[in-house]
Amino acid sequence: MPLTIQMSETGGPEVLRPVERAAAEPGPGEARIRHEAIGLNFIDVYQRRGLYPVPLPAVLGVEGAGIVEAVGSGVTDLAVGQRVVYGGLPVGAYAAVRTLPASRLVALPDAVSTPLAASAFLRGLTAHMLFHEVKAVRPGDAVLVHAGAGGLGRVLLRWGHRLGAAMIATVGSAAKVAAAREAGADHVVLHTDADWPDQVRRLAGGRGVTLACDGIGGATLARTLECVRPFGVVASLGQPAGPIPPVPVEALGPARSIGLFRPSVIAYSNDPDRYATGAADVLAFLADRPSDPVGATYPLAEAARAHADLEAGRTTGSIVLVP
Repeated sequence: MPLTIQMSETGGPEVLRPVERAAAEPGPGEARIRHEAIGLNFIDVYQRRGLYPVPLPAVLGVEGAGIVEAVGSGVTDLAVGQRVVYGGLPVGAYAAVRTLPASRLVALPDAVSTPLAASAFLRGLTAHMLFHEVKAVRPGDAVLVHAGAGGLGRVLLRWGHRLGAAMIATVGSAAKVAAAREAGADHVVLHTDADWPDQVRRLAGGRGVTLACDGIGGATLARTLECVRPFGVVASLGQPAGPIPPVPVEALGPARSIGLFRPSVIAYSNDPDRYATGAADVLAFLADRPSDPVGATYPLAEAARAHADLEAGRTTGSIVLVP
């Protein structure tokens, strides 16, 4: 039977255990796909730890790409043998074969490879959400992206660069500077420098950035707020560095007049109209040959090792699991 990675309790990577489980036959409005690649995202880590609770036992994963094997009644816009990609709920991507609502599946153009789609689709939706919904980014705007050598960071840098923004990236070590520059960063700052907020403000013309994308969390968010110009926005996207201390409202204004968002790409992708529009833009972006965000590929059976390497910072770019 097909391989599935299941967890029966929350905890460290060791709670992810391989099992064999048959995929359900597709019911009305559903389709069954055979994965060729599965994206690993930090939301998987948060769910595994219990920060974002999921019913147990659970199969994690919110992104994948593969081949349609069967469709249920009422499904008319998908065909057996078609390549597709998806992102968002329901969870369950850590499986060689899965059945899910056909409305989640988006046809892949020939110009987009399956591994690229699986590694960048949800991250592309995140970029679309940030640059078109959270803060409309225009040519000449300055944008800060933390973890610029990571999977999400590289997609954000490339997308913002294509919009004509001045892209400023932070990275955790000198070894990751080249990856951020290759992805579209105009300037790269070491996050280990004590004065990195001052450097960012100087690079943004002395006033600060229009939009700051903070996927680090912990104590970093308070310092990210220092990088934003009046009427700019900080988007808090995650917290691999740990819980975020409370942010007093007075830290945002009135003198500073900045906004703080906690946007969710999962909520964004649950909106049918936003999902359709965003997916079309993401696939056009990927078809235009951006820098490849795939940094590491692991067998699906070694999902626990992939989680451990991601949390330890041993990877650059996106992680893809292959059944």
